[in-house]
Amino acid sequence: MSAGPVDQNFLFTLAELYRLLRVYADKEASRFGITRAQWAVLAKVERSEGMKQSELAELLEVQPITLTRLIDKLCDSDWIERRNDPSDRRVKRLYLKKAGRQLLGRMSGLKSELTANALDGITPADAHRLLTQLETIKENVRSAIQSSGAEQARKEQRYG
Repeated sequence: MSAGPVDQNFLFTLAELYRLLRVYADKEASRFGITRAQWAVLAKVERSEGMKQSELAELLEVQPITLTRLIDKLCDSDWIERRNDPSDRRVKRLYLKKAGRQLLGRMSGLKSELTANALDGITPADAHRLLTQLETIKENVRSAIQSSGAEQARKEQRYG
């Protein structure tokens, strides 16, 4: 990394890291016949079975139509199923099927493998410090977004 000012490198480095991690995760997930996005859906459903499709779309920050296509493919592969909500027939809830559980079981070491390769050469103490710092950055950005939204609302009230 160049020794230039942090503000010249920070955002570009984070964006490039995120892009590379997505490419790497997609490549490795393909060994199991699945995409990174499909893996994310299966993992979230496993953690919160019975969630609504709309809740999952919000959690994954994807458009509902995009998620619907992903879920269609996962249903076609017999990894996931939609069930009607007993109190609202318009609502579909998501559940893993046996084959989906088995797939996630076979993939269980992949996240650790990806993480180990990404953190190669970084001590465990430094990795924990990095994770703590990234969490701080995430909270700083979240607070900045909220402050920006509040400031915008105040301006709109003032100037109509």
